Order: sequence, then structure tokens, then C-alpha cells
Amino acid sequence: MPPSLSQHEAFVYVMVMMSAVDRNMTDDEFARIGELVRFLPGFDGFDENRLIDIGRECSAQLAAPEGLDVILEMIREALPQRLYDTAYALAVELAAADQRIRNEEIRLLQLLRDRLGLDKLTCAGIERGAIARFRK
Repeated sequence: MPPSLSQHEAFVYVMVMMSAVDRNMTDDEFARIGELVRFLPGFDGFDENRLIDIGRECSAQLAAPEGLDVILEMIREALPQRLYDTAYALAVELAAADQRIRNEEIRLLQLLRDRLGLDKLTCAGIERGAIARFRK
């Protein structure tokens, strides 16, 4: 098993994983990750200069055998249960940012929800909030 993640690293892994799920991480998606890191209180104390290195580590882990399953478990172990919904919200934020949710993104959200043991009502509320934020 790879080394354990910090809370900040786990949050970044969630966002990188969501961005990379369609095998095409765009500059806009990476910029959105940077915005969230600078803005959200869950990243207080995080060294923003580490973002690229953490993104590379996540990408390398995703490419490894059973990488997605390993990363999901690393995220679950790194976060206290009270932050599971925050991790899910970060994933939804990245998925919704381009105002088009792809099948791969839906599947990853399901895997994340299941791994973190989040109830469907909580997830639906998070998803509905993202839809409202990104509506034109």
C-alpha cells in the first residue's frame, strides 16, 4: 500500500481523480482545483506550491494496477468521517464545473459515495447545490 495521505492531499486526490476520469485533465480543470485550494477552509495551511507534485503522484497511482481502488481506500483512510461529504462535494464541484456530467464522472461519484458510505440523500443535496451554482 502506498504511503498514507494527509487531509489536504486526500482532497487534492479527489479533485485530480475526478478531473482525470475522462483521461483528459484540462488547464481549466486544474485552474479550478487551484481556485478551490485557495478559497476553501478545508485547505487552510496547505502549501499551494505542492499542488502539481500531488497531482502527479495521484496520476501515477491511478496508472498503477488497481490504482483507482487503492486511491479510494487511501482517501477513506486519510479523512475523518466528518469530512467524507466535503470530499464528495469537491468531486461534484469538479464534475459540474464544465456544466456537463459525463458517464465516467457519474460512475466515479458512485464509487466515491459507496467507498465513503455516504447516504444518497446527502449526495443528492450536494449535487443539487452544484447544479444551482453552475446554472447560467
